[in-house]
Formats: sequence, C-alpha cells, structure tokens
Amino acid sequence: MSIINEGARQADGGADGSVVSASTDGVPAGERFDWWVDMVGTEVMPVTVRSAHAPRFRGSVEAVGLPHSQVAAFTFSPMAAHRSPRQIRRHDPEEYYLVLVHGSPIRLEQGRGVACLGAGDMALFSTSAPLACDFLDEGRQTSLTLLRLPRRVLPLAGGRADRLLAESLSSRPGAGSAALLGAYLTGLPTAARACGPAELARLGAIGVDLAATALAGRLGAQDRLPTETRKGALRARITAFVEQNLGDPELLPQAIAAHHHMSVRGLHLLFHDEPETVGAMIRRLRLERCAADLADPALGHRTIAATAARWGFRSPADFSRAFRRTYGFPPSEMRPGGRTQRRAPDVQKRAPVADATRHRDC
Repeated sequence: MSIINEGARQADGGADGSVVSASTDGVPAGERFDWWVDMVGTEVMPVTVRSAHAPRFRGSVEAVGLPHSQVAAFTFSPMAAHRSPRQIRRHDPEEYYLVLVHGSPIRLEQGRGVACLGAGDMALFSTSAPLACDFLDEGRQTSLTLLRLPRRVLPLAGGRADRLLAESLSSRPGAGSAALLGAYLTGLPTAARACGPAELARLGAIGVDLAATALAGRLGAQDRLPTETRKGALRARITAFVEQNLGDPELLPQAIAAHHHMSVRGLHLLFHDEPETVGAMIRRLRLERCAADLADPALGHRTIAATAARWGFRSPADFSRAFRRTYGFPPSEMRPGGRTQRRAPDVQKRAPVADATRHRDC
C-alpha cells in the first residue's frame, strides 16, 4: 500500500520492504472504525461504510506492492460499503480490482451485475462506476484478497473488462487460469517475503498475465491478448503442473511438453528468458521439498531414501549428490538434531500454486 497510518503499519520481508501490514490493534479503540474507513478510502477508493460492529471494529491488511499492481489480503469485521457517483467525480483512479473471497459470503453489485460470492469465488469491480458491496455477517470476520489492476496495464482494450463487472468467477480446481490466479493471490504475501526486486517484478507480471487470461477466457477473447501475456499465463500453468507432479520420476521435459500439446523445443523456448530452465526448476523444487521434509520433526520416521523417492528422485545416491552439491552438506544434517542443526531452505521463492479454496454457496 502506498500510504498507511504509520502508527498501525510495519514493513516485513522483501529486499525493499515490499510486504506491508497494518492493523486496527495499533489504533485507540474509539478511533478504529474511522481509521479503517480512511485507510480504505486512501488505499483502495473512497466509499461510504456502515457497520453494526463500528464500536468494536477490528481489521487488518497485508499488502504486497508490485511494479504495476498490488495484492492485499484483508480481514475485517462485517460491514457494507457504497461508492456513489459523487465520490467517483471527486476522485477516480481508473482501476479495476479482482476480489477473491476466503470466508463469509459477499454480495457485490455494480452496473448490471449482481454477484453472490462464496469462498473460492472471484469477481471484478471498477473504481469508475457506482458500487454496492455487503460483507455478510456470519458471526466472524470477513476475509478476502484484492488484486489491483490499473486500466492501463490490463491488456483488454475498448473497455471489454467492463462486461464482467460483478460477475462471479470461480477459482476452484478445474477453472483454468482463474484457479491458478486464486492460488497465486492466496500465497503471494508469503512468497514475496523471500523475493528481491527482480523476482518480485516477475511475480507481479505473472499476476497480471493470469488475471488478463482469466478475464479474456470469460469473454472469449484469448486470441486478442498480447503474445507475451499468453506466454506468461502458459508458463504459470506449466509451473503449476510441475509442482503438482514433483513426485513422479517420469516428470521430464518430454512429458511436460506432451501434456501441454507442444514440442520440447517449444517448451524450452518458452522458458528461454526465465532465470532457470525447466529441468533446473524441477530439480530445485524437488530439493526444496526434500529439505523441508527432512527438517520436519513430524516426518522423522521417514528415511532419507523414502523422502527422496517421495519427491521423484530415482536413486538415493543421486539425491544425496544433488543435495550436497546444492546446499554444501549431506541430507542427514538437515534432520532435527543433525550435527550442524541446519535450517530448511525457503521453499516459497516463486509464485505459489496451492489448492484453490473450496467453493461455498451464499
């Protein structure tokens, strides 16, 4: 977020402090609701807010600043928000937002669209049109993630995205790019903490590409997207496939290319300008998963050979050599109580691809 009340803000992780968090816990109790309304008006857009929980309002936000977008995870007491034509005339940043719901249902109304969103659902809204949003009270806090997309960075010309305002989009498994986008939004704050500026820029580009691809797919306009946008979304889909199949020893470039209906040469060209090849990515991810398992006391009963096999290594000897070559010490030293008390390497350096949250009806 660009500006957050310094009394309630702290920067965390990332080479440039790109992950910023804020909470009403740092604000005097009688001022929390007003602080929250001011923060939303500054960091998202001016809205009129009502809440039956105003006297005891609580809220927190964790935001990741990206070069051309922003991802922010919000948790707050139930409320209702309304954006009027007058507020739009006074200030319109001309931005879209994709909202991903994690918990209690949300009713979103904008233009001709009305969406009732449950956990795992997404919807698009705009700062440039009147908006009504009810965060329904189910006796718990609302939890959601927002992806900010300035109009200038979303490659859907002619206002095509406006046709999707307040239309429900599922991020459940099987929903294609929308499912990948949901997983990306859920895991980005954790991933961003391990990133330097260059890696964070790549993560930001992935988010924009996935959002554009998901929206264009809903509009039937995939062929109108820029080539680089389509390539970025395909790379994200291939990375997700790799992460979901690391335990398969047959996970080789040939199998990956065949699954995605492309040639091996085309696969390598797709990743030509990335920091690592497809083979290097598979090896790194397998080693990271093995290191994390070996450091987990709950998995102490599992042998090193079994751990290696679980993550797709064909031979314990091959695994040991690769592990020592990468980390500089043998796998046995990663065990709790190992000679050097090694710390598990960070396994969240790239855009995470986790299971999308389960759908819940309003």
